[in-house]
Amino acid sequence: MDYRNMKDQALVDEYILTSDNDCIKELVDRYKSKIYTYILLNVKDVELAEDIFQETFIRVIKSLRKGRYMEKGIFLSWVVRISHNLIVDHYRRDKHLKITSSDQADADIFNSKKFADKNVEDEMVQSRIEFEVRQLINELPKEQKEVILLRHYGEMSFKEIADQTGVSINTALGRMRYALINLRKMIEDRNLRLYA
Repeated sequence: MDYRNMKDQALVDEYILTSDNDCIKELVDRYKSKIYTYILLNVKDVELAEDIFQETFIRVIKSLRKGRYMEKGIFLSWVVRISHNLIVDHYRRDKHLKITSSDQADADIFNSKKFADKNVEDEMVQSRIEFEVRQLINELPKEQKEVILLRHYGEMSFKEIADQTGVSINTALGRMRYALINLRKMIEDRNLRLYA
């Protein structure tokens, strides 16, 4: 069976029905870049991000097997919430953990098939732009950074973001507005050219 053309919900239903690991493999392949990037931007440590990424999909599989998936049609948002909760759990366990960033790992995150048709120079420029944007996002206040990550990497609606973070939709929208204002100001102050 060709799973590449199946919608997320159909793959979830098929996995629940048949336990066919190819369904999960297809879902992981679809979203691994977004989920991993979301985790890495939060923890800033490659090994820790890989551990949390693996734990996220272990939780996904366990939840599906136990019939706990009730999020019809929003698989990615559900997985982002699981990874977010694992990140929070990690910080609760070790509040004083010092986290460092690996520039080498950051440069490799966005190696994906969507860039395959570009020449090497275009790919390097695109990687540099994405690296600089991630650096800017990391400098935002915590609440603004969180809403940017959930919205753009987790593809959550503002209602989902509000529910996830325990604030009103207006507060979530306000945080996004201030995040974008701050990002624009940082770009202008540093004379960055964030386009190819």
